[in-house]
Amino acid sequence: MADYDVTFIERDDTEAKFLVRGVTPAFANGIRRAMIADVPTFSIDTVRFIENSSVMFDEQLALRLGLVPLTTPLGGEFDAEDTVTLALDVEGPETAYSGDLVSSDEMVQPAETDVPIIELKDGQRLELEAEAELGYGKDHAKHQGGVAVGYRHLQRVEVVGDRDEFHDDEPEIVRGVIETEDGELVPAEEFDNDLTERYPDSEVEVTDVENAFVFDVETDGSFDVDTLVQAGIDSIRGRAEELKDAVQL
Repeated sequence: MADYDVTFIERDDTEAKFLVRGVTPAFANGIRRAMIADVPTFSIDTVRFIENSSVMFDEQLALRLGLVPLTTPLGGEFDAEDTVTLALDVEGPETAYSGDLVSSDEMVQPAETDVPIIELKDGQRLELEAEAELGYGKDHAKHQGGVAVGYRHLQRVEVVGDRDEFHDDEPEIVRGVIETEDGELVPAEEFDNDLTERYPDSEVEVTDVENAFVFDVETDGSFDVDTLVQAGIDSIRGRAEELKDAVQL
C-alpha cells in the first residue's frame, strides 16, 4: 500500500471522480463499502407531531423527514447516537420545505433548503418536533452520506491500426475513464461513451489497467466529498489497526 497513487479527474463539493493506482480489487471494494456504511450522518429518527391537519398521515411525513439530508460535522463534536432537536411550524397556504426546519444546533442543519415536505392548503397546519440521531449506513440507509459510490477499472486504449473501408459502423461503448497512449485521462462522457467518435479512423484495443480503479463518489450534502473519502479511509485504517493489535495478543 506504500506505492498507491491518487489522481482527481473531476471534483466539486459533493461529487468527485478520481483514479487510485496500486490497490487491489478487494481494497477498492473496501473503500467503497466504508464510504457507504462506516461514515456516520445525522438523520431524523423520531418525530412528535403537535398539529397535523394536512392530507398526509403522520407516518408518511415522518418518512419524508427521515430522508432530508442534514449537515454532519465529523471532527469529534458528536458521538454515535447523539441527538439534535429540529422543529417545524408551517401554516397554509404554503409549501413546507426542508429549509423551514429550525435546528437546536447550528452545526446540524438541512443540507439543502429546497427539499419539499408537503404542500399545505388554506387552513392546514403542520407543527412538529423531531430528533435527529447520529448513525451509520450499515444500520440504516438513511444514514448513508455517500448516496452514489462506485468504481470500475481504468481502461487503456491503444491504436493498433487503421480501419479499413469496410469497417463496422457499430458503436464501441466504454464506461468510466480511459487512459490514452500518451497517459491522458479522458472521461468517456466526453466522447459520448463511444470510442468510434474519438478514434473514427483507427482500430483500437481496450484493456483493463491492473490495480487501477476510477471511483465515482457523490454525497447527499451531509459533508463534502473530501470529508467522505477521508472518513472512509480512516475507518479502514482503524479496523486494520484493531486487527493488528488483536493478532499480536
